[in-house]
Amino acid sequence: MPAIRLLPDTLISQIAAGEVVERPTSVLKELLENSLDSGATEIGVALAEGGVKQIRVVDNGSGIARDDLAMAFARHATSKIASLDDLEQVRSLGFRGEALASIASVARVGLASRAAGADRAFAIRAEGGSIGTVEPAAQPPGTSVEVDDLYYNTPARRKFLKSEATEFGHCEEAFRRTALSRPDVTLSLRHNGRVIARFGLGDSGKRVEAALGEEFARSMRPISASGVLGLSGFAASPAYTRADRDAQFVYVNGRFVRDKLLAHALREAYRDVLHGERHPAYVLFLEIDPRAVDVNVHPAKTEIRFRDPRAVHQFVFHAVAKALSGTAAETPAAIATPLVEGNALTPQFRQAGLGLAQPVARYAAMLAEPGASQPPADASAPDAPPLGYALAQLHGIYILAQNREGLVLVDMHAAHERILYERLKTALDSRAMNTQKLLIPSTFHADRVDVATAEEHGATLNRLGFDVAAISPFALAVRAVPSMLAEADASVLARALLRDIREYGASRVLTERRDELLGTMACHGAVRAHRALTIPEMNALLREMEETERSGQCNHGRPTWFQMSLADLDKLFMRGR
Repeated sequence: MPAIRLLPDTLISQIAAGEVVERPTSVLKELLENSLDSGATEIGVALAEGGVKQIRVVDNGSGIARDDLAMAFARHATSKIASLDDLEQVRSLGFRGEALASIASVARVGLASRAAGADRAFAIRAEGGSIGTVEPAAQPPGTSVEVDDLYYNTPARRKFLKSEATEFGHCEEAFRRTALSRPDVTLSLRHNGRVIARFGLGDSGKRVEAALGEEFARSMRPISASGVLGLSGFAASPAYTRADRDAQFVYVNGRFVRDKLLAHALREAYRDVLHGERHPAYVLFLEIDPRAVDVNVHPAKTEIRFRDPRAVHQFVFHAVAKALSGTAAETPAAIATPLVEGNALTPQFRQAGLGLAQPVARYAAMLAEPGASQPPADASAPDAPPLGYALAQLHGIYILAQNREGLVLVDMHAAHERILYERLKTALDSRAMNTQKLLIPSTFHADRVDVATAEEHGATLNRLGFDVAAISPFALAVRAVPSMLAEADASVLARALLRDIREYGASRVLTERRDELLGTMACHGAVRAHRALTIPEMNALLREMEETERSGQCNHGRPTWFQMSLADLDKLFMRGR
């Protein structure tokens, strides 16, 4: 075995750079964090060739004193921590003292700074780990850092960089994350001499709209929860979903992080209202005692570790779930805006016909109150309900209603399904599942395993509102069902329930599989497509939507209603042109 020896300082720095400087966006992130830590209120970023040729960051922060300029490039040198106690309660974004040293080992770096209150500015250059001398410079109060020719001395690393457009895209994303986290700072971005973005001072809502677009801003719901922990920011409506996770921003004490625990909590909060494999969008800021979180897990500082992960998970989950649980009267509608394509008009969102075959619940008896749903002459009256009053039914699938804004389109099956689902959850949680005896028991053929399951788990079936008894070794009779599902096909519901109990076990059916089971029951009990409803029945459904949590989406995540304003309709028919 060769003798053990110390590595050269230059090689040590280049190895460390591999952890900190993965690509141009890593450099930009570190420089932006230094600018924010310096108290800057204005930061300008200029890139050339995607950041590979040049990255320049200029700020108006507190600056660096002349005597500290050379020390800024030393490894593990920092002004942000001085003891273990400081490390255990880190409040700054950067603190490891590796950024400039690592960057200077793989690039040509120029640093010019004028400290607050100083009469003159000074500059220093570093290249390949070699640090130059301090010289006078022309520089306003603040600091400018210029990083040229990234990986010029490590061509193997440079070959792994992607195209200019790809590298710039990553840099733009890092810039946007910083902009979202600090609406109190003015930021600008230039690429190859062209202005790409500029964010002026404003509140969080305006900054989010500027960074993520008007569509996100229209759908976002404010989040505010405080206590030992604090959570603020915005979560997009379930109607605004993405094909990937490109609109998910979570900050812990101002630091952008990627944390599996927080991601899981947020996914769970959206679970009841998210469609298929779509992903939610949010910009959230978690405030926590710095002693309760470890931000020193990885040099890139995007990974963290909580001292009490369960408490953090529950806090974030409940805060976001509460914000998403508003009724149709409290939450924004999905916006149905037509797009003109040639001579045809195509809506932005399509919903296919449902074609369900389950029996229909006695809708009027379940929802309508006699004499309570007659619409007034004027649906735009001040006391008119948010979803307005029903006008008609379209193809037995959609309800057309008018409200103060214009036209409301409701998918009656999806809306009723959500209403039943929420009622079933409430009843099961409170152990108040009302049952209804069937005048004629519904019998069906069953194998021995199903019969044994029904006999063994009678208590579970009763808790869910069912009374299922064996009438022979190969037949079961359903004698009672939940009163909310009295008109559904009792045998189909019983088969589905027994199948789940047999596959997952009674305890899992009542815990982790509970929502899936109740969703199936609600789907079978909801009013089916092509069922003709009367005006009072339609109005009863609208009133229930206004009182039911999460009624903007069915339990599969599809929107239950859309709003078309009068302005949208005028535009559709080209009125005023």
